[in-house]
Amino acid sequence: MSDLDAFDTRFSLTPVDEPGMTETGVLLMGLEAERLLAGLGLAALADDPAQVLLAVDRIRHGVRATVTFETLVEAGAQRWREARPALAAAVGPASPPAALRKAWKDTLRMFAYCDLGDPGPATSAHLAACWLRRNEIDRLAQRPAHGEMTAR
Repeated sequence: MSDLDAFDTRFSLTPVDEPGMTETGVLLMGLEAERLLAGLGLAALADDPAQVLLAVDRIRHGVRATVTFETLVEAGAQRWREARPALAAAVGPASPPAALRKAWKDTLRMFAYCDLGDPGPATSAHLAACWLRRNEIDRLAQRPAHGEMTAR
């Protein structure tokens, strides 16, 4: 058995030349869907992925704010519903699973072919994370807003 056969890639460190946005994507991909949508909702206010993440956590944990976590989730769901058709049109059918960092880079590269206007870095980061977890995000974004009743 060679040294390469014994190498366990599950514990590989990130290359030192990896862009910071890729590592932000890895962090975002680990969040629950509601936090992703809340971040997307807040992105219009502060388009810095790290600041959005911190602000969402503060609001989620009850730190005094002018907006509620539920309001941010609904704003993010609305932005997702607006962006989803453009993303789907640019990508076509889902691709097979890939390494997370490769999928992240491919998704951000895809945005060049989407009619999304000029999203800033936080919007791009949250949209990319939502796209990579689109099945879960679609289900959450289709739920009625907090306090709304569905028509029967």
